[in-house]
Amino acid sequence: MENTLVINSVSDYCNLRNYEVKHSLIAIVDFNKVSNGGETRKSFNAMHFNCYAIFLKDAEGCKMMYGGKPYDYDEGTLVFLSPNQTIKLGQYDPNFTPKGYAILFHPDLLLGTDLFKKIHTYGFFSYESNEALHISAKERKVILSVIDKIQFELDQNIDKHSKNLISSNLELFLDYCTRFYNRQFITRAHENQNTIDKFETLLNDYFKSKKSIKNGLPSVNYFADELCLSPNYFGDLVKNETGKSAQEHIQLKLINLSKNKMFNNKSISEIAFELGFKYPQHFSRMFKKSTGVTPKEFRTLNN
Repeated sequence: MENTLVINSVSDYCNLRNYEVKHSLIAIVDFNKVSNGGETRKSFNAMHFNCYAIFLKDAEGCKMMYGGKPYDYDEGTLVFLSPNQTIKLGQYDPNFTPKGYAILFHPDLLLGTDLFKKIHTYGFFSYESNEALHISAKERKVILSVIDKIQFELDQNIDKHSKNLISSNLELFLDYCTRFYNRQFITRAHENQNTIDKFETLLNDYFKSKKSIKNGLPSVNYFADELCLSPNYFGDLVKNETGKSAQEHIQLKLINLSKNKMFNNKSISEIAFELGFKYPQHFSRMFKKSTGVTPKEFRTLNN
């Protein structure tokens, strides 16, 4: 039976690691300052987070299960968790001591800050563990410099500037991670192109096999699952590689297929049904938004 430890607050995690709580809404845990990694894990094999968590792992041998897949957090990797996510802890030497840092912050920390409006744009909080960010030695120095700035604020007495400075530096940290993820997409260009090619094949097969009639319109989640990627990572990969979102690719395929079908003796309703639309008017609305004319007008102009 799986035993899951629930981390509801920053204090919960700090107490687990026998680490001093300096701020109720944010903490940076330096594992080099944690004796034997804190509390042993004999009583649980999974952790459920109800706060944001970022792990910078600097040691080999730390294994986790996340998104149903095993992942080795070897030197120089960053993984991000948003509230309501669970990680399973893998098997390793009971004397193993993690190295690196954990940054935890409660959603309430962001209230009234610019980061509150922006936090949803950091899609990597929903990536799976096998999509972790691998950073270079140079990038790691940048990351650690920002961590130092946040820690500096946590070591001070709280004043009217504290919240703004902490949230601003946390935003800077996440912005750097966005840049480094973009670099990672670029350096994996060949691998990513293979994913784009597979996506195109799956998209074509979806309509050739008439899955659209049975299952309706194809979704980004469907293709991400077929490619064993999280929806957010898949979407960001497609956007970085092609300049268009995965949803835009699907819509473009729908438009091209529908244009070809216009030259058959099928009604607009039949075409909409074959493409997976539940209601013909939804198809007509999408078609006009994309082409500037209704399906009926397009057929008239091209016949």
